[in-house]
Amino acid sequence: MNSGTFLRPTSELQQWDATQYESNARFVAHLASAAVELLALQPGERLLDIGCGDGYLSEQLSRGGVDVVGFDYSPELVKAARARGLDVRLGNAEQLYFHQEFDAVFSNAAMHWMRQADQVALGVHSALKPGGRFVGEFAGAENALIIRRAVHDALARRSIDPEEIDPWYLPSAGAYQQVLENAGFHVSSISWFERPVIIDYPIGQWIETFGSPYLTILPAAARGAFLGEVTEELAGDLLLSDGRWTVDYTRLRFRAEKK
Repeated sequence: MNSGTFLRPTSELQQWDATQYESNARFVAHLASAAVELLALQPGERLLDIGCGDGYLSEQLSRGGVDVVGFDYSPELVKAARARGLDVRLGNAEQLYFHQEFDAVFSNAAMHWMRQADQVALGVHSALKPGGRFVGEFAGAENALIIRRAVHDALARRSIDPEEIDPWYLPSAGAYQQVLENAGFHVSSISWFERPVIIDYPIGQWIETFGSPYLTILPAAARGAFLGEVTEELAGDLLLSDGRWTVDYTRLRFRAEKK
């Protein structure tokens, strides 16, 4: 499978529910410590957090005396983030409009939703002050490959082209380094690694939370059977003996400086 070149706006591909996000996606922020350490924030700095979600991690980052501005395309999640008292802007990170305003730009577990990676990188470059840094972590090549293969197969059996609705941008380290360099960055570190995560809720809920485009293409009445079929196919590879599930995540982590 490849990530495709299907470039409908991200907001049309994935929809978020703030309550569901709180219940099923909180582990995403909890796994960000290495990327935050790489960011090396200093008191008094101004930070742009793109794809900030419900603001949980942005709030943690602001506690060190950092002026954090959040940015997300989901009205639901922006509302939840603003309820934390954060300065959060609603918008598409593929169309950033800032100019030399930030010491650093950060993104955790979000840029795999941003299919126009070149535009994101150019927008971040413009948003940074000279010498500013861009640090992030997001899903890389082969992310959730076992799950995606099962979902793709189930869609194909229904005569639906899965490549047309697969929502993610999943580059290799080399491919994304080229994106950053083309945008004018010096890449000081970039790595790809596997990060399997154990979840304690059904794999169907994971697909509902993180892969809604796979479901919204189907009639509502058909989604339960679809998830049951995919769940049965995944059980042999990802279901643990205690009833929990493994998600076969991969990640890219990077740091780059504006030249």
